[in-house]
Amino acid sequence: MDALRRLSTTLEKTPALLMAIPSDHAAKKPAPGKWSKKQELGHLVDSASNNHQRIVRAQLENEPSLPDYDGNRWVSLHGYQTMEWKEIIGRWRVMNEHLLRAASKISPQIAKRKLTVGGKEMTLAFLIEDYLDHLLDHLRHIGIVTALPSKPNPTIKS
Repeated sequence: MDALRRLSTTLEKTPALLMAIPSDHAAKKPAPGKWSKKQELGHLVDSASNNHQRIVRAQLENEPSLPDYDGNRWVSLHGYQTMEWKEIIGRWRVMNEHLLRAASKISPQIAKRKLTVGGKEMTLAFLIEDYLDHLLDHLRHIGIVTALPSKPNPTIKS
């Protein structure tokens, strides 16, 4: 699956790029009510956590129906703004490695399996592509430019 190769490449290169962002810069909010880079990367930790479970359950269950999640409330609950930048980067890397490990077990037949997330039906293959596009969009917003293209306008908010 091409998305898994792209995710693996992203995981190899991105942590060093994130570490190059000064912690005080990562903590700055661009405007009231907007996430700092720390909070945005924290959101990607939460996204990896939620999507890991979706990937595992879609491999184990036939047509699972899974909930969406409230990204703002998860970011607030986890307190990413007060967490060390290096710690958030480490959590992001580890959660995505964990997700990648589970996703690497998907057979071509299982990739076609349907699941429902937040009331939207999709295939497991689509979920993974959409997850990667969401991740890359947020990394670009943080200031990390990868050579990996993503689709504009992902259809689900992961």
